[in-house]
Amino acid sequence: MTAPVFREFLEQNPDVEIIMVSRKNFESLFSDIPNVIFKGINLDDYKGIFGLQRLANELIKEFHPDMIANLHDVIRTKILDKIYRRKGLKVFKINKGKEEKEHLTDIWNLNKVQLRKTVERYADVFREMSFKVELSHQLRPTSTNKSGIGFAPFAQHKGKMLPLEKSYELVKILAQKHKIYFFGGGKEETETLEKWESQIPNTKSLSGKLSLTEELNKISELELMISMDSANMHLASLMGTRCVSIWGSTHPYAGFLGFGQSEDDVVQVSDLTCRPCSVFGDKECYRGDWACLEELNIQKIVDKIC
Repeated sequence: MTAPVFREFLEQNPDVEIIMVSRKNFESLFSDIPNVIFKGINLDDYKGIFGLQRLANELIKEFHPDMIANLHDVIRTKILDKIYRRKGLKVFKINKGKEEKEHLTDIWNLNKVQLRKTVERYADVFREMSFKVELSHQLRPTSTNKSGIGFAPFAQHKGKMLPLEKSYELVKILAQKHKIYFFGGGKEETETLEKWESQIPNTKSLSGKLSLTEELNKISELELMISMDSANMHLASLMGTRCVSIWGSTHPYAGFLGFGQSEDDVVQVSDLTCRPCSVFGDKECYRGDWACLEELNIQKIVDKIC
């Protein structure tokens, strides 16, 4: 979600350069953004406090940063913050709104309201640095030749994933009119999607067949992506592709709707007062029946598309 923020921030502040430090496999997400230097690292090479001290020293020696933007604010980056401050650098970090999100996901809280969008929280870090940035919240298509629908039926946590039997039925309906491309990863997901490909005409599984760069290129060429509240929604945003997103125990109110995606393309069970019960979908259902996903009618998804 940082990539579209970087793009618009740097367009408005062309004299700034960002050194993005992250895992090596995310480099493709930033490769076409001017004034971004991506520094890919293997976190296993920098374990513990002494490892992070070494990382901080290496980054300072190589890049000589003027300021530090902590857009993650986890234990590892909190330690790095302290190291940088001791070295005299100004550190600015994201306000994740932890207390707001805890209140939002309290199942007894009946007054659910939209929290600040995560992309705006990223932009706020740059604003605290005294830069001006106004986000457009608009998709930017990177391809004009679009065809087919992408479908990513998996998510990291059960609370964010439509039951597979519902996803299967959805694909059977959509494939009668549209070419469907399956996205996924890992052995089990690939096996499931290849099985679906063999059983449902007009479908093709891309799971396990593409590099991240190739996957991004394919997403850019789609008319539409259908995704859970998961990474593929954000990849669609990055490539300017419309995404119909499916939400279970999580909710767009927490601020994680894809950059530029329309609230009109959100599909969810709206009459459950217990939603959202989780920010990331990693909690067990307190009711025990996962009604937020089991009661979701796939016709609501079809109606968004057909």
